[in-house]
Amino acid sequence: MAEIEFKKELKTTKTPIDGLVVYDLTVHGDNRGWFKENWQREKMLEIGLPDFKPVQNNFSFNDKCGVARGVHAEPWDKFVSLGAGKIFGFWIDIRENSETYGKVFTTEIDASKAVYVPRGVANGYQTLENGTVYSYLVNDHWSANAQYSNVSMFDEALDINWPIPLDQCEVSDKDKNHPNLANATPIKPKKTLIIGSHGQLGHALAKIFPDAEQVDRDTFDMSDPTIVTGRNWKEYELILNAAAYTSVDLAETPEGRRDSWLANATALTNLVKICNENNLTLVHVSSDYVFDGTKDPHTEDEALAPLSVYGQSKAAGDLIVSTASRYYIVRTSWVIGDGKNFILTMKSLAEKDVKPSVVSDQIGRLTFTQDLAAGIKHLVETNAQFDTYNLTNDGDPASWADIAKLVYEHCGKASEDVTPVTTEKYYEEKEEKVAPRPLQSTLDLAKIKATGFTPREWQQALNDYLENQ
Repeated sequence: MAEIEFKKELKTTKTPIDGLVVYDLTVHGDNRGWFKENWQREKMLEIGLPDFKPVQNNFSFNDKCGVARGVHAEPWDKFVSLGAGKIFGFWIDIRENSETYGKVFTTEIDASKAVYVPRGVANGYQTLENGTVYSYLVNDHWSANAQYSNVSMFDEALDINWPIPLDQCEVSDKDKNHPNLANATPIKPKKTLIIGSHGQLGHALAKIFPDAEQVDRDTFDMSDPTIVTGRNWKEYELILNAAAYTSVDLAETPEGRRDSWLANATALTNLVKICNENNLTLVHVSSDYVFDGTKDPHTEDEALAPLSVYGQSKAAGDLIVSTASRYYIVRTSWVIGDGKNFILTMKSLAEKDVKPSVVSDQIGRLTFTQDLAAGIKHLVETNAQFDTYNLTNDGDPASWADIAKLVYEHCGKASEDVTPVTTEKYYEEKEEKVAPRPLQSTLDLAKIKATGFTPREWQQALNDYLENQ
């Protein structure tokens, strides 16, 4: 029996397979035996172990040296370690679209080592001592409906240098009949769900996340509590919430108030519950309307001070989403994309020779959905810190009237055709109830830029947008 190395420093060793990591564990021993912290969440998170939230601990006992098992790929993550004995472990990446697909890694493990095995990496082992106790934490329960796959350990293309020849090992008939790597079924990646796919941002997200499932309010009611158990959420990894109630003025009516709060706040409790119970990442889009518009610019940590019912419901939604364990709140303003919007309205008026009055005391930046979606993808793919991020296009802030003048000039009209007016003047003759607007909507972009993402200047984005209409 090999002796265990005591008092090693807790540390990680990366492998050729992306995400597969070997851990040296600290084992304390004396003449009575030994003790170790086999899985200590706080310490292991500090050195890079994903917070994979295990739900089950399994043991496999092997009485004899020379037992071989595998190679099995499951739709969950696992943390492998030993309670006794020694093994030769082997892993093969069969995750669809993985940059390390087909890579093989092997190593010997005793009680002083552990291995984190990402979902879809096939794993197996060969016992090197009698009385081996093999333990693994997993973050999902076995299901007959889940996707499993296997690779034959006898595949010579794997080029594994076996400590004990396989013809001298005890292997189950089932494991003897697995396909070679060339014929193995890859494990598909976890899914992404776009909520609000029919909206301006939803369209942009669908283009940049082409494999994502898409739902709208007709097919997915966020406010319905049954959605929490209505899908196998363990098959998902990311929810992109582009749905919102955005009728700012209508929200001031009794019916609109209820609808605004239901969509922008109450329904989010279901999404947070789904994400927290299944370790999903939630991306939620917020608004400059959560502020009162008295500061320039607005930073992410500014105190919430909404002026309108719509703004209040969005602020409440931000607070709800911030209770998720994995979230990005993306706060934006003045969104422009496919469908009805301010830019297309001004373009239409210019083409009809209409000379509109446009508010000149509301200041901010446009946000084109192409850039908003790109920024969201950047946060997700770079594993940026979970938090709130402002995200608009860059450039000098301007008023709605300034933007309207640029649209008119692009259409070959005189900028003087646009008459600047104050917000108060613009709305004074409106019969319906009008929601108060923040006069200053400029959002500070330093935080999102610090992650490595710099949005386009809004004037360039505006020109590009108009050229494509």
